[in-house]
Amino acid sequence: MEYQWMNESEIRKEGSRIEIYATPQSDFFCNSGSVSEEGITPESLCNAPYYYQEYEGDFVLQVKVSHDFRDTYDSASVMVMVDLQNWAKACFEKTDFGTHAAVSVVTKRGESDDANGCNLEGNSAWLKVCRVDNTFSFLYSTDGEQFYMMRFFSLPAGKTVKVGLLAQAPVGNGGLRVYENLTIESRTVKNIRFGK
Repeated sequence: MEYQWMNESEIRKEGSRIEIYATPQSDFFCNSGSVSEEGITPESLCNAPYYYQEYEGDFVLQVKVSHDFRDTYDSASVMVMVDLQNWAKACFEKTDFGTHAAVSVVTKRGESDDANGCNLEGNSAWLKVCRVDNTFSFLYSTDGEQFYMMRFFSLPAGKTVKVGLLAQAPVGNGGLRVYENLTIESRTVKNIRFGK
């Protein structure tokens, strides 16, 4: 299947490695109006480079991600999208707590939530997306073997959704996001929470 761009950016492919440049101040987030006196309030942006394919039916996507964690909310992510009002992303992100963490955002009807998951050591992790009908799960792993659920959710999806790689730098100056050993399989997992 052919990959397409939303918000095209620089890309480099070598073997099983894909490098995508996250442009400065780029993100996918729909803020419903919340603000804070201190800290960073996420802006409503839909401008981060998204390299995706249209995929029909159930699937499992898995990829190893890494980056330099320079600025708050810098992330190498995977995203599944119905449309600009309904989408979700799993991120390996530099949080506003200064940690490297598995973070997820689910957006429905144009409003995003935000959930920090487990803090992870190092600059690389594995992310997995599973689809069964209109339900999805995000999972993470430190070794590419044992995965743990970070999010289980539903989206108002039809037969086909967009799924692929997202490179974001919401408040920073951008930088390379690395994706390795990307696979996507047409299959239905028996246990969506376990991803297998």
